[in-house]
Amino acid sequence: MVFPPFDPAPSPRRRRFKAIPVRTLLPNLITLLALCAGLTAIRLAIEAKLELALAAIVFAALLDAIDGRVARMLKGTSRFGAELDSLADFVNFGVTPALILYFWGLHALGSVGWIVALIFAICAALRLARFNVMIDDPNKPVWADNFFTGIPAPAGAIVVLLPIYLSFLGLSGGLFGTWLALLFTLTIGLLMVSRLPVFSGKRVGKRVPSEMVLPVFVAAVLFIALLVSYPWQVLSIGSVVFLACLPLGWMSYRDHQRKDAAAAPVTPEGETAPADDAGTVVEPVAGEAGDRPPRLN
Repeated sequence: MVFPPFDPAPSPRRRRFKAIPVRTLLPNLITLLALCAGLTAIRLAIEAKLELALAAIVFAALLDAIDGRVARMLKGTSRFGAELDSLADFVNFGVTPALILYFWGLHALGSVGWIVALIFAICAALRLARFNVMIDDPNKPVWADNFFTGIPAPAGAIVVLLPIYLSFLGLSGGLFGTWLALLFTLTIGLLMVSRLPVFSGKRVGKRVPSEMVLPVFVAAVLFIALLVSYPWQVLSIGSVVFLACLPLGWMSYRDHQRKDAAAAPVTPEGETAPADDAGTVVEPVAGEAGDRPPRLN
């Protein structure tokens, strides 16, 4: 026939998506479970069930501490998982703590309390965005992996709720205590976006000596038992200890920088090449005046 009633060309095949291994799905499922815990904490805070809301935040923080390690152990890391983890961290440790603090007492200060809650959530978003940008920095020295830049979002979320822990212990100070909680929330938010070096603990727990296996198990069980039996005391003491250890992280970071500066190569003029904030040696650009600042390539 000159004009066939149908197109003889074969129909295109449907595109089949590549199967995703289970080892990649498991870390993402843990992240989604943590996100569910954070969203549930918002509902519990709205219903004035602050004890359960704080428990959900702690549960989300524990899940966040293991999802990355599970992904690395199973070799199931992916770009999708990294983006999902950042979005979940913003909700769990930025939005949720800010709303819990607002529903708890900051609402008594009116618009000022809401503005501080907004600032904390925005600081968490900025801190996570900076972390994603700096994670692939090729100029970062090896020892810099032991440090975070600014307080990490999960730790900031646990610490910023310290006024609520103290109120459950009977240490609330009325309106004056609410103003102190507002200043404390603002301080923690600013520390999250600061350049303060904080111990990361990424290299802790990768290898456990055989003689330390049983003590580690006992310590983990003891910690969980204390957390369940005396949650507000444990969280209060942990928050205070974490804040007290911040200067130690800064001093350790500066010590690494001094060692790098001492081991830096010497320029032809006999001067030591300068190093940037991360401890990376910066060579002067050829042809520029010696008194001009160096430039990174």
